[in-house]
Amino acid sequence: MNDKKIAVLIPCYNEAVTIEKVVRDFRAVLPDADIYVYDNNSTDDTAKIAEKAGAIVRREYRQGKGNVIRTMFREIDADCYIMTDGDDTYPAEYAREMAELVLSGRADMVIGDRLSATYFEENKRPFHNFGNSLVRGFINTLWTRRKSKKILDVMTGYRAFSPLFVKSFPILSQGFEIETEMTIHALDKNFLIESLPVNYRDRPEGSFSKLNTYVDGVKVLMTIFNLYRNYRPLKFFGAVALVLMILALIMFLPILAEFLRTGLVPRFPTLIVSGLIAVTSILSAMCGLILDTIAVNARKDFELKMNFLKLLSRK
Repeated sequence: MNDKKIAVLIPCYNEAVTIEKVVRDFRAVLPDADIYVYDNNSTDDTAKIAEKAGAIVRREYRQGKGNVIRTMFREIDADCYIMTDGDDTYPAEYAREMAELVLSGRADMVIGDRLSATYFEENKRPFHNFGNSLVRGFINTLWTRRKSKKILDVMTGYRAFSPLFVKSFPILSQGFEIETEMTIHALDKNFLIESLPVNYRDRPEGSFSKLNTYVDGVKVLMTIFNLYRNYRPLKFFGAVALVLMILALIMFLPILAEFLRTGLVPRFPTLIVSGLIAVTSILSAMCGLILDTIAVNARKDFELKMNFLKLLSRK
């Protein structure tokens, strides 16, 4: 592992209380790694403290964690990337094992799994606990296959990545929904994913979370909704079509029964509405079929690009 380049990525916004300890802890575990701190418009001394602790400090002026990660992935080249937060909630002691999983080729993304360890004991915000469980349930229901491993922690900020994942990940998120997008991208593109249980500790006194439980929670759920529509259009629009067709039949069948019994159609407005709903159902199904063809072709293009990147990496 000594001849491999490891980059530790730490996005930061007002983490002056903890950033020095985070940098020093990761330096102790990975002495040969490059430790990058990207300051995201902090109003405290985060950047100065990080630089004094020995980190490579850069700045991202577009606010939001997703924007920071996007710039990090574009600018930094390495054989393995370790992403962590600057709030000292993730112990650095797991970083070497996470890096080894990536460098040995056993994983393209290693998830630092808090939820199987101490998260529910340490975290003092019950809605965060509920939100993490809810998002994990959605992801495993919508994306994981029956025989594949379940994702144990979707929203953890402690991860390791291969260069193939980093350079092929089209980041759309701007804020805290970035971890959800990473997980869905890895599942959809069939990357190798491993989970490693990691102890989680709550923020120390004087350090404050920038995560808005309700606003950012809604953003995460909307990210899941939008990506499911984009990546699984046949299932998404097929479900919409099924619901609409059932509704149309519920409205139409009594009218049909009345017509068969009396030869009369007494409720023309209901008949017309049921017909319109049925047509909408058919259109939804057709949209799903067309968009699914586009999505499949996009996956084919992605696989070809992966093969090309692999070929370039061998030269």
